[in-house]
Amino acid sequence: MDAVTRFKLENFADDIATAVPLSPAIWRAFASVDREVFAPKGFKHWAYRLDALPIKADQWISSPLTVAKMTVTLEPEGADNVLEIGCGSGYQAAILSRIVRRVFTIERIESLLKEARERFKALDIHNIHTRLDDGQRGWRQYAPYDRILFSASTPKVPETLFEQLAEGGILVAPIAQEGRQIITRYRKENGTVTAEAGESCLFVPVKDGVA
Repeated sequence: MDAVTRFKLENFADDIATAVPLSPAIWRAFASVDREVFAPKGFKHWAYRLDALPIKADQWISSPLTVAKMTVTLEPEGADNVLEIGCGSGYQAAILSRIVRRVFTIERIESLLKEARERFKALDIHNIHTRLDDGQRGWRQYAPYDRILFSASTPKVPETLFEQLAEGGILVAPIAQEGRQIITRYRKENGTVTAEAGESCLFVPVKDGVA
């Protein structure tokens, strides 16, 4: 990474931190993953703004503030492995890859997953494992997961995902209710799952199957 890009990213991380309190590890993640790599053609000049950006298949790269809120709510520091439902551009997975040892991410749209894989390769990221599938089924092969991040709005988290969450683990999802989406943190303790509602957010709705 050249000095100019590093300067831009550090300022970008500082901008995020003014709105969302970041731990040192999460700040470093935002300062080390070049969002411009994930921005679609025609939007590269907006990469360091705090705006959501459109990508293929009517999907979006979430606002950096939303990515930050989801990451902070997930409490990834100290976790060994994270499962992400909805890879999209790959930006959220890349942020998590700077904090935890292994990231497993699932995407249902093949063209999006192909591009995300190319971005991970370009950034020399080797601890992200990808899968084309309906993420609502999870990825049992590598379960249990210390953390699970559901990157699409859903009225209810599938029970199979709680089954794949490790004891003491955290799952974060945007829950759709009464016309709103709420970032909700679930904790699994002694086999019991409890929920804690957080801030409002905006994600594309979850869809079934593979496209």
